[in-house]
Amino acid sequence: MRPAAFALGVLWAAPWSLCGLLAGLAALPFGARPAFSRGERALIFGCCPWGPGGAMTLGNVILCTGRDLDLRCSTYEHRAGRCAHPQVRLGDHERAHVYQYMLLGPLFVPLYFLCGGISVRNRFERAADRYALHGRGWWPWPAS
Repeated sequence: MRPAAFALGVLWAAPWSLCGLLAGLAALPFGARPAFSRGERALIFGCCPWGPGGAMTLGNVILCTGRDLDLRCSTYEHRAGRCAHPQVRLGDHERAHVYQYMLLGPLFVPLYFLCGGISVRNRFERAADRYALHGRGWWPWPAS
């Protein structure tokens, strides 16, 4: 059942993965380098030449400004001065977004922006940070 669920998740996230693939392909002439990562469950485009730094996930595609996702970074709450977290691995944070896309599919981006966009207020970002810190908890709504 696990491979079937994974395949369904990839298919459900495919519209956003296609957007990520097109963005990654557009970045190739500017130095981006594609590589598939089993660990992140995504196609990674490293050395993407745009953005302020870090990475952005679109479905099962991750666009990264660095060579890879092994970069250490601060959590959103740490940067906002809300707490003192240790740095997390960027790839772990982005993998949480891959899982979120695989479950929410085309609904992910509208929900993401309804929850506050790229900010510490966004429950998707806090959940991805939690996952990067502890290896669990990528779902943005707590189970009751």
